[in-house]
Amino acid sequence: MHKQGALREFGHYAAMNILGMIGISCYILADTYFVAQGLGSLGLAALNIAIPAYNLMNGIGLMLGVGAATQYTIARAQNDRRQADSVFTHAAALGLLLGLLFLLGGLCFAKPLAGLLGADAQTLGMTTTYLRMLWCFGPFFVMNNVLLAFTRNDGAPTVAMCGMIAGSLFNIVFDYIFIFPCGLGMFGAALATGFSPFVSILVLLTHLRRPSRGFHLVKTPLRVSRVPSLCAPGLSSLIGEIASGVVLLLFNLVLLRLSGNTGVAAYGVVANLALVGIAVFTGLCTGIQPLVSRSSGLGDREQLRRLFRWGICTALGIAAVLCVSVFLGAEPLTAVFNSEHDPQLAAYAESGLRIYFTGFLFAGVNMVTAAFFSASDKTAQGFVLSLLRGVIAVPPILFPLAWALGVDGVWLTFPMVELVTAVAALVWARKYIIEN
Repeated sequence: MHKQGALREFGHYAAMNILGMIGISCYILADTYFVAQGLGSLGLAALNIAIPAYNLMNGIGLMLGVGAATQYTIARAQNDRRQADSVFTHAAALGLLLGLLFLLGGLCFAKPLAGLLGADAQTLGMTTTYLRMLWCFGPFFVMNNVLLAFTRNDGAPTVAMCGMIAGSLFNIVFDYIFIFPCGLGMFGAALATGFSPFVSILVLLTHLRRPSRGFHLVKTPLRVSRVPSLCAPGLSSLIGEIASGVVLLLFNLVLLRLSGNTGVAAYGVVANLALVGIAVFTGLCTGIQPLVSRSSGLGDREQLRRLFRWGICTALGIAAVLCVSVFLGAEPLTAVFNSEHDPQLAAYAESGLRIYFTGFLFAGVNMVTAAFFSASDKTAQGFVLSLLRGVIAVPPILFPLAWALGVDGVWLTFPMVELVTAVAALVWARKYIIEN
């Protein structure tokens, strides 16, 4: 493909998926805003405690969706239609099974899970309610991620974006209706969020009804042995979501000891605004993923290098905009979620936003590099990078910084973890992408 045409295609895919993922981040942002207004700082703390459970469910869906769609794209690039349809059939069956397991977990284990995530006597009831409702909608969340990935990789990123935005708009409108006019509180917030992926699926079904679509359900033996190969390319997406969940969990536990539920509520403001940044970078990564998979399947190394360069430059530009915006707007952003006008919450959150968001200067590079490795079938490198930023580097950086600097040390952990990971990411990128 001509360079200018390739750049336009990159811009189209990236923009559509960034807009769609910003829409998805409104799931949590709408909950955060309306819960803060309706239930105060304790409701905000309860919501923040529950978010790691959402990260796990969303990560499982992303792993299956991105992984299977990568295999589908490679099969299509090689004109193997039978293999492409078999991949989709296996992904749909596995997605339904995993979603049902989350539903069962929500019905049976919501309360002990809430306690495990750090809910205390003041927040246990609201956290349990949110977790139970969220996981009961597990089949919709997982299948939405699968259908989004296949629709996007089938050359319809605009349809995928419309699905994501439709679900988000439903969530925002019905968050307000359920929490305020209906008075359903935390149950209403979870109910609105749970129905959002169902609305998205309804939009995506318009693509499935098109005769020109490239994937179909077919009669094929379902083999458990195929599960690892379907999930492996999406493993870095799962680890990325688990990374967010682990950071949330550890930060919540440390902040509970340092500053109580007020500190956790402040982190709720920081983390939920940071979700917008994460969503933008996730959109960028999922947008370039089908292009990388196609170029990898065709063996076009020059195009792979161009895509990597464009991805990194875009990530750095987005990070700069996020940092400047938050540095200048930390006070009004915090005020939106501080319905009780708590000065301590405001002080924690404003400082936290300015420190925490500097980490996006490195996080974008790390996410693009990990996604690039996974989409080009170098799953081991993508997995290790995601594991480093999500699990390995966090505790040895968090605990010393929190001990030395208190709450500010907690905020500083995210930038330091991403900086350490960026060093490894750039070393591997030079070896496997730039030079080869």
